[in-house]
Formats: sequence, structure tokens, C-alpha cells
Amino acid sequence: MVIAMVSYLAAVTCGVTAFYLGGEASRPVLASLMASVVFFIGSGIVLHVIAAINMPDLKVRR
Repeated sequence: MVIAMVSYLAAVTCGVTAFYLGGEASRPVLASLMASVVFFIGSGIVLHVIAAINMPDLKVRR
């Protein structure tokens, strides 16, 4: 769950950085920052779901 929160924080950081740089940065830099936002949000969602799921006991019983 902690790594999911770190991923969300990284997405917010990239978004704020892209907004702060605005027109000062070149288009490829802004595009990579926004792609990072999408990646980190997606990763955060997946990690959050994996952490919250209740898996059954999968041990092999003899």
C-alpha cells in the first residue's frame, strides 16, 4: 500500500512540475512528464488493488 501511495505522490509531483514549467520547457519534456503522470497513476491503481485484495490460502495440503 505504501508503494502505491508513493506512486500517486510521484504522479502529483510530475503533474505539478509540468504545470510549473509550462511554456518554458520544450514539448518533449512536457510530453514525458504527462506520460509519467499517466504511468504513475496506472501503477498506483494496480498496486493499490493488489494490496487491498484478500487472497485465499493457496497452500497445498497433504
